[in-house]
Amino acid sequence: MSPHTFHTLPSLRHAVRGICRAHRLPSPNGARLVLSVSRVATAALDAGGSVRLEAVEQPAPGGRTLLAVTLHAGRTPASPSPAELPLPGQATPDGTVAWHLPLGEADSRGGDRPPSLAPPAPRGDAPAPGGAREAAATEGYEAEIAALEGELGAALSRVDTLSTELHRLKDELAETNSGVLALYVQLEERDEQLRRAHGQILRELEDALRPPPITVNGMDLAVHYAPADPDAPTGGDFYDWLLLPDGTVHITVVDALGHGVRSTRSALNVTHAVRTLALEGHPLESIVARTHDILAPFDPDLMATVLLARIDPETGALQLANGSHPPALVVRADGTADYLELRGRGIGFPLPGSDTVREDTLHEGDLLMLYTDGLTESRRDPIEGEARLVTSARAHARRPVEEIPGAVAKDMHTVILHPDDTLALAVRRTGKPQRGHPLAGQP
Repeated sequence: MSPHTFHTLPSLRHAVRGICRAHRLPSPNGARLVLSVSRVATAALDAGGSVRLEAVEQPAPGGRTLLAVTLHAGRTPASPSPAELPLPGQATPDGTVAWHLPLGEADSRGGDRPPSLAPPAPRGDAPAPGGAREAAATEGYEAEIAALEGELGAALSRVDTLSTELHRLKDELAETNSGVLALYVQLEERDEQLRRAHGQILRELEDALRPPPITVNGMDLAVHYAPADPDAPTGGDFYDWLLLPDGTVHITVVDALGHGVRSTRSALNVTHAVRTLALEGHPLESIVARTHDILAPFDPDLMATVLLARIDPETGALQLANGSHPPALVVRADGTADYLELRGRGIGFPLPGSDTVREDTLHEGDLLMLYTDGLTESRRDPIEGEARLVTSARAHARRPVEEIPGAVAKDMHTVILHPDDTLALAVRRTGKPQRGHPLAGQP
């Protein structure tokens, strides 16, 4: 499109607006272009000169099209700096300023054809001869346009200020979010450290409350305990073992209702009461009921299942008493396995006590497994859990006793649908005690 010469500002503005409409420039870009062209041309027109305007579409990298608008105004002392214009342009030493605006696909190919750059007929470069009224109208029009351009310039300036402020606020918000995120990470790390320290302290306390290992000539014993929550290792699964004055080994396995410190206290109360009654010589069949009678006045909310075992290392004679607890499992030396079922009701249950005492014999190489329901009910199906326990105990029966409880627990907990405290205790009879050696002793 060839350049066109303008002698008045209104005709120049009209031509620029026509270019903006024809190429469908966004309103903010079009307004800035009109203001910028007007400011550059004003200095030359006020000096009595003229300006030339041309608009050409140019290809750009990436398949895009640019609209190049060039104003030839010459250099004057009052010419503004192109960088300070509402729409910054590129200037040359001879006073030419160019603006390059991107166009959309529809604008460059299917849009309206740009109109002629010639000024409109009713508003020529000079008023018609004898047209004083038209000259006055033109002056009023120019004053109105100047006022509108001033308002538009102020609005665009405000838009630029708000845009700058928005970018600043976004940067500050990003920094704040980053700081908050870092703080959250630090708090999570600190919380994890506190949980671990808390769990370690509780583990040490609970280990201190558990009975020390005992050695019995002719028998091997081992135990495995795992809490439902590793960071809160206290629970209601407890055990006790001791050598009675008659030379028999007494074992107590308790599962008190609940988790945490309260259930630990309940389980300790049960094991201490059972130990006292056993050392006083009370018969095994009466201990569960008598323990309930002792503790009920002090802890009326206590509920616990109990399994008691008495083993004679000399003969292998085994006695069992049960209060609502899972049955003991014996794996014979020949590989056969049996659950030693026994009915009874636990402490805190109606009519507490063991219905009877079951008697059996552990022969050399036999393995006895005592446990809590957390071992067999991790998948919420106790029958399926008891079947898997038989399989696992038979598979590990020949290992050293100290490895058996942990290995069995690992097998049973490959899938955990119902996490619970778990206790597994293993006893193997190794043979008749040798003559000249004590039956039992504690390290």
